[in-house]
Amino acid sequence: MAEAMGRRERKKQLSRQAILKAAQQQFATRGYKETSVADIMNAADLGTGTFYNYFQSKEEVLMALLGDSVEMVEAAVRSEKEAGGTSVDLLAAGIKATASFLDENRYVLPLFLAASERAAEPRPQEAEHGSATPGFKGIFEEIISQGQLAGEIRNDVPAELIAEMLHSIYQAAAFSKLEIPFRDNVAMKTCLLLNGIRKE
Repeated sequence: MAEAMGRRERKKQLSRQAILKAAQQQFATRGYKETSVADIMNAADLGTGTFYNYFQSKEEVLMALLGDSVEMVEAAVRSEKEAGGTSVDLLAAGIKATASFLDENRYVLPLFLAASERAAEPRPQEAEHGSATPGFKGIFEEIISQGQLAGEIRNDVPAELIAEMLHSIYQAAAFSKLEIPFRDNVAMKTCLLLNGIRKE
């Protein structure tokens, strides 16, 4: 019986991964808005009704895909922390990792920007079904708060406001009219902002 349960769980995981992979492909080729749940499930070679056993909505799939970049940011921040970096160094590492992910996966950028306003809190139905809302602002905010406590970051500005400004760098770079590559644009803006919040 345990073996049957194990097989069932593996099958469920494979189906979920197939849906995510198909969604990634469809979003890349059709665009997020133009992709329907039926398109995703056809590409996954699964019945459309099966979708709702794993996700509540197309937006929930988007959030799951964006979770990859959250993991990348967290890994970059951990690595910088282990190397003895300051809170400002941790922020720089996290921002750089996010910019790299978005630059290497350009189709994700509009999805990232569309989701950014929803990133503050998971909705009750998302939490209930295990969907992770990307926590970029939360990651930055936590580092900033710790930096303020450590006396590395100025504390006359709320951590939430600084985190919001850092998060908006990607949108500003994405819509920039300057002939500067996306990553360089993000890096320059990041440098200016971090110099402004660093406590002397």
